[in-house]
Amino acid sequence: MKNYQSLIVLILASTLWIGFVSSISFMEARLKFSAPGVSLAIGVGIGRVVFHALNSVEWFLAISILASILLASKPRLSFLLFILPFGVLLVQTYWLLPELDLRAEQLLRMQDLAPSSLHLYYIGLELIKVFSLACTTLYLFKPLRDEFRKRDSTICVEP
Repeated sequence: MKNYQSLIVLILASTLWIGFVSSISFMEARLKFSAPGVSLAIGVGIGRVVFHALNSVEWFLAISILASILLASKPRLSFLLFILPFGVLLVQTYWLLPELDLRAEQLLRMQDLAPSSLHLYYIGLELIKVFSLACTTLYLFKPLRDEFRKRDSTICVEP
């Protein structure tokens, strides 16, 4: 795969990743509880389904990004740029989501729960992930722009 094609995939996948996380984590998560008739138990049940689906989409996008990086002619820098969002996704998948699932199950069984900061950790990690993906995406636009300029300069059009 040529470098510019790899850049396009990286930019598209990271932009989609930002969109999914922003719409689900920062909007849907709070709005569902304001809908009429949605109890805490129903909201938590919906949240579990939605966040597991989001996690699956995130892994698909992360794997797409990783495959694109591996097929690029100069993968090292791109890989370094995506380490932070990949790391956050790993922490969320293997630590936070299972812990939040456990709390959700306890809540659905009407068990008393001690206060927890898990949701704040999750939100903080989502902010870090979105910010790092946005910075990386913006950074990747420059080489893509340079590639297109180079291609345009090779095409001579007579007036």
